[in-house]
Amino acid sequence: MPKIKRALVSVSDKSGILEFCQGLSNLGIEIVSTGGTSKLLKDNNVPVMDVSEVTGFPEMMNGRVKTLHPKIHGGILAVRDNPEHVTAMQEHDITGIDMVVVNLYPFEEVMKKTNVSLEELIENIDIGGPTMIRSAAKNNRDVTVVVSPDDYAKVLDMLKNNQLEIPQQQNLELAIKAFGRTAQYDTTINTTLAKRIQGE
Repeated sequence: MPKIKRALVSVSDKSGILEFCQGLSNLGIEIVSTGGTSKLLKDNNVPVMDVSEVTGFPEMMNGRVKTLHPKIHGGILAVRDNPEHVTAMQEHDITGIDMVVVNLYPFEEVMKKTNVSLEELIENIDIGGPTMIRSAAKNNRDVTVVVSPDDYAKVLDMLKNNQLEIPQQQNLELAIKAFGRTAQYDTTINTTLAKRIQGE
């Protein structure tokens, strides 16, 4: 596994994220972040780079478009020992993203609200989050993906004990967990919207 040098952090559930990012920063890992997560880190003096500084584009359309950019997904999906991928990164000024820390818009919580509108349900369907999660999980030989606050302490311990590397077996386990999370999320959306159409 490559050493973790840069982490992209974008979370709706901010439980434990401040402490986790403080730990990453103390290990010398650069943090790239979005919206409310970035603000939380800045307000607590954790060094952070906004995604817009990486992409050259502002977050737009009420936050719908922020991470869907080649400088983000190229940094996640590039296979580090593939010369063609490395050349493309150099040609297009893409820096590798070695860790993706993402949890998703709270669709499951919103769907439980009384008389929730279809529009509110739709707005709470995450797009960029699952895309980053799946990209990182696919490229788990080179990228670590963390989708649950329950794993923050374990990941920090592994980084501290392995010179900023995550052992390959544990990295694969995190990737499998990530695929499970996006599958669960999409299934919930599918079931909820189908029931809404059927008038249940």
